[in-house]
Amino acid sequence: MSDSENTEYTEEQKNKRRALRAPLIVEKIPCEDGYKTLFGYAKNISRGGLFITTVKPREPGEKFLIELTLSTKPPCKIRCQCQVVWKHLFKRKDQQEPGMGLRFLDLTEADGDRIESWVEEQTTKLTG
Repeated sequence: MSDSENTEYTEEQKNKRRALRAPLIVEKIPCEDGYKTLFGYAKNISRGGLFITTVKPREPGEKFLIELTLSTKPPCKIRCQCQVVWKHLFKRKDQQEPGMGLRFLDLTEADGDRIESWVEEQTTKLTG
């Protein structure tokens, strides 16, 4: 990913901060690109993408298929292609968690709506 694409994405995300975000714990995300199953925790999710905490983030620009399960009744599986937008490596005494920011590439409108509904529900639970 070029610097201009990364800058463009960063600006796009600043404009999308209106999107609701909520924590989502994910123990594993099955990938179908030859890599082992990714382990990490999704710290937030929106219809635009998510941040996964992991000590082995992938490289910016990499694309792969992920599957997430929202804790709805019944559980809702969401499967889509994503792209690594940025990564942060583990550093001792660093306040920022290691991980990677992912952008959803082919999320369906219906799945985007499901994510937004789930985030709203989680936000309501947190704010009481």
